[in-house]
Amino acid sequence: MRFAVPTLILTILELFYPSLTLGQRTTNDWDLLIRSGTVIDGSGGLAFRADVAIQGDRIVAISEASLDPDRADRVIDATDMVVSPGFVDLHTHLDPLLRLPGSESHVRQGVTTALGGPDGGGPWPFKAHLEAVEEMSIGMNVGFLIGHNTIRRTVMGLENRAPTPSELNRMKDMVAQAMEEGAWGISTGLKYLPGTFSELEEVIALAEVAGREGGFYTSHLREEGLGLLDGVSEALEIGKRAELPIILTHHKVVGQPMWGSSTRTLAMVDSAREAGTDAMIDQYPYTASYTGIGILIPAWAMAGGNAALLTRMNDPALADSILKGIAFNIVNDRGGNDLRRVQLALVGWDRTLEGKTLHDWARREGLASTPETGARLVIEAIRRGGASAIFHAMSEEDVERIMAHPFTMIASDGRLTQPGDGHPHPRWYGTFPRVLGHYVRDRKIISIVEAVRKMTALPAERLGLNMRGQLREGWFADIVVFDPVSVADQATFEEPHQYPVGINWVLVNGEITVEEGTFRDVRAGRVLRRHLH
Repeated sequence: MRFAVPTLILTILELFYPSLTLGQRTTNDWDLLIRSGTVIDGSGGLAFRADVAIQGDRIVAISEASLDPDRADRVIDATDMVVSPGFVDLHTHLDPLLRLPGSESHVRQGVTTALGGPDGGGPWPFKAHLEAVEEMSIGMNVGFLIGHNTIRRTVMGLENRAPTPSELNRMKDMVAQAMEEGAWGISTGLKYLPGTFSELEEVIALAEVAGREGGFYTSHLREEGLGLLDGVSEALEIGKRAELPIILTHHKVVGQPMWGSSTRTLAMVDSAREAGTDAMIDQYPYTASYTGIGILIPAWAMAGGNAALLTRMNDPALADSILKGIAFNIVNDRGGNDLRRVQLALVGWDRTLEGKTLHDWARREGLASTPETGARLVIEAIRRGGASAIFHAMSEEDVERIMAHPFTMIASDGRLTQPGDGHPHPRWYGTFPRVLGHYVRDRKIISIVEAVRKMTALPAERLGLNMRGQLREGWFADIVVFDPVSVADQATFEEPHQYPVGINWVLVNGEITVEEGTFRDVRAGRVLRRHLH
């Protein structure tokens, strides 16, 4: 513990002991000095060599002239390494946070701030959840969105209809309450239950509430395959009419019939921006998506939930329509027209299937590997309790084109995890290092300066973070020190439980959380509330 020395005592000491200079006092000026690193400050400006001094939770000096290491309690030699702001992940599934408060799988990627509640799934009651997180102590800074699906399910269950005026007013009140309690905006999952049952006017009415309170709108589009262009158009319409910023979240092009359509979706975003809609994009750097296997089932068949679906399967006519709808999606949408492209991830009722494909499952059962077989296996998975899956149905060209767009941010769509938890998507471990290693260093799709901006200042500005997302004097010391030569993701679709390499140091609010590549469970993160952070 440090104690301030009164000025009068210092004067007396210096009078009688003139050799006692400031540099010889036992209390140093800085807790930490990061020396000789290549600073990329997040703003998009050129990299420069500088020393960065940290005191408490703040950056107190960024100097291109060398700073005296004797003035610091600890020194990190960042020679040949990049010093950047901590990465800001605008799309994180934080559901396991109370079980995994250290957030190692994210922090080791360099993430210092993550936004939860995406895809319409934000927490409720909102304030109580934030308070529970605060009581745990956490490894990174977190904020939350209020989720449309959560609200609609609370008010209307899984009913396939429009809300009554009183129901809509109740939902609007819930959005307003969450915004007052610190939500950063509203998320929708219009591909998922029950959001898929909502009409445009309902979503606009709720988005307007969030917009009036200074929030933004982020959407899992209603369709990302054959209906992609309509899905993008709908999101842009919501932003225009509700008058709030929007994000096309985990933007992608699903299914071979639509590959190449990113040229049109990006042009739509550019056109909307020119017309005054504040539209942006976030993206993960992989050609496979991840979600529940039920996404292959037609939405109408899921009204009322899994029990209602299985009841419909007892009606031969309905069952035939449902199976044909699933087979159609296997051919034209996330199924990628090949059962080998649907890889089972979390299968609680049969762990031996985790990591295997629908093709593998069909062969194990002695069945032909056809879309029709896949459809029946999807229903069987639901019958046994559900499963999640990785869908290999995207094109590398679309991924690269979307990444290069100036208003695309990097976001993981990852869920907090730890080794041994199922067979996750590798993005849960590798999103940010993969961009820096594969797409910056190896593929040269974007520059390292632009990549850092897409991971830091751009998402921080969209979120509205105060004094985070850039390296500036007086700002919070959320910092990553990485090796641009060795940084890389290690997680693969075959072996996902692998931490990245080359992320050597991570500071969260000035506390060393990754030290020379080793995770330290110091829990220096904070819950960030809109206007109260």
